Amino acid sequence: MAMRELTCIQCPIGCHLEVEIDGDKVVKVTGNTCPRGVVYAEKECTNPTRIVTSSVKVEEGEIDVLSIKTENDIPKGKIFECVRALKGICVKAPIEVGDIIVENVAGTGVNIVATKKIRKRN
Repeated sequence: MAMRELTCIQCPIGCHLEVEIDGDKVVKVTGNTCPRGVVYAEKECTNPTRIVTSSVKVEEGEIDVLSIKTENDIPKGKIFECVRALKGICVKAPIEVGDIIVENVAGTGVNIVATKKIRKRN
């Protein structure tokens, strides 16, 4: 059996977790002060995912750059493919928070959305 040490990121406490793994299955999690630590450890050790944040260019906007993110987390192994899909993207103002910038990025079923409102330049 393998052991893996993690710091839980599900709340501000940041518990130090020790995870016992047998093959591709989590057998035991210790060090957590709440049940969220167990869920986090199991997910991180069997199917790690991440929220991706980035930015794209804006045409005709009050500002030239728009902050964006994935609507939900995506498999960690798809991060670079996701970032490559954003290369060269340019959106036209006006933009609202939550506007979809890229649908189904990298075949993940997750959309890239705007995280900032940008008005059209006068």
